[in-house]
Amino acid sequence: MNLSRAFILRPVATTLLMVAILLAGAVAYHQLPVAALPQVDYPTIHIRTFYPGASPDVMATSVTAPLERQFGQMPGLTQMTSASSGGSSVITLQFSLDLSLDVAEQEVQAAINAGFTFLPKDLPNPPIYSKVNPADAPILTLALMSDSLPLPHVEDLADTRFSQKISQLPGVGLVSISGGQRPAVRIHVNPTALASYGLTLEDLRTAIAAANVNQAKGGFDGPRQAYIIGTNDQLYTSRDFSPLVIAYKNGAAVHLSDVAEVIDGAENLNQAAWMNETPAVIVNIQRQPGANVIDVVDRIKKLLPQLQSSLPAAVNVSVLTDRTTTIRESVKDVQFELMLAVVLVVLVIFLFLRNLAATTIPSVAVPLSLVGTFGVMYLLGFSLNNLTLMALTISTGFVVDDAIVMIENISRYVEDGETPLQAALKGAQHACYLSPARSQYHRDC
Repeated sequence: MNLSRAFILRPVATTLLMVAILLAGAVAYHQLPVAALPQVDYPTIHIRTFYPGASPDVMATSVTAPLERQFGQMPGLTQMTSASSGGSSVITLQFSLDLSLDVAEQEVQAAINAGFTFLPKDLPNPPIYSKVNPADAPILTLALMSDSLPLPHVEDLADTRFSQKISQLPGVGLVSISGGQRPAVRIHVNPTALASYGLTLEDLRTAIAAANVNQAKGGFDGPRQAYIIGTNDQLYTSRDFSPLVIAYKNGAAVHLSDVAEVIDGAENLNQAAWMNETPAVIVNIQRQPGANVIDVVDRIKKLLPQLQSSLPAAVNVSVLTDRTTTIRESVKDVQFELMLAVVLVVLVIFLFLRNLAATTIPSVAVPLSLVGTFGVMYLLGFSLNNLTLMALTISTGFVVDDAIVMIENISRYVEDGETPLQAALKGAQHACYLSPARSQYHRDC
């Protein structure tokens, strides 16, 4: 059986096929995602549960332990780790690689629903889970700073205006904000003033919770029209909380400002972030699986001037880290090495063989094989990274080696008196090699 026979006998069809492979590979090259390393998706899910005011022991026994018992029954779970801290519980689940992440997500949701009855009744929100890939680091990190605005206000702008616009870009996966400066209203209670009115901290908490709600108020349903009462009782700033009436004593109203100091501040005062020595709000951007890292970062940087103009003039946006800087340079360097390897191989062949026809064959076969490989990589879902480019560089030697063996075999038949066509047919059918031990040809038909 000679696979090359049909291509040798039909040179026009072979030429058209080569052109088609070249065009397909060139188009696929521009569609391949670019990354530093091959994309590996580990089925990993994080479950976060917040219980404000609870100690680490309470979180471990009343929140983490019941959830772990439910998660431990899931099939395909290979590793489970947890961390319980004050008011927070984080459980990390890693599943086997052959399990789909969507299936794992459904199992986690079912386990949370089954274990919710064992959690504290006053838990403000149910556990929140998110799909993550621990091997996928942020591709771009931005810092928002201001010399005049407080950081809680800057984070509010980053959360409501900045990050939402970035998350809408194609290829952007997760946009997270760090820095611990979420805006909040902090109430510093004066116990002496509170006791003088005969009130306790529980009375104060109950009054604040009852006054700061956003629930259905009902409506009016008449014979001709219906009307839904639309009011919002939520309080957002310290100015709204200060005049709040918490009780009536001796016929007079007791306001919140009478027993406490109400200020606008941050939700967590023990967390912060800096860019160099300047306090900042950090925005971490991760890409979607399979997205081109360089294209995603270029889209974000192109959008940054528009986002900067939508923010107050006192807020500055700076690039803290750009992961594509090293990716661009490393990929560019490997591409240069690949092209240099092809040129050097063809040059060495010409210097040793001193035959233009023998040099033309590998000089055409090597680029065609490399470019055609890009099409196969696109169909298989591979990315253009350092490892794949290194493999292509190494494979250049194999392609040249096979081409030289084929040329040498065909030349031997021509020297024996065969016509070029017959020599090509026989040389392609019989794989011959030179034995280092006996310096003679062996034929493997």
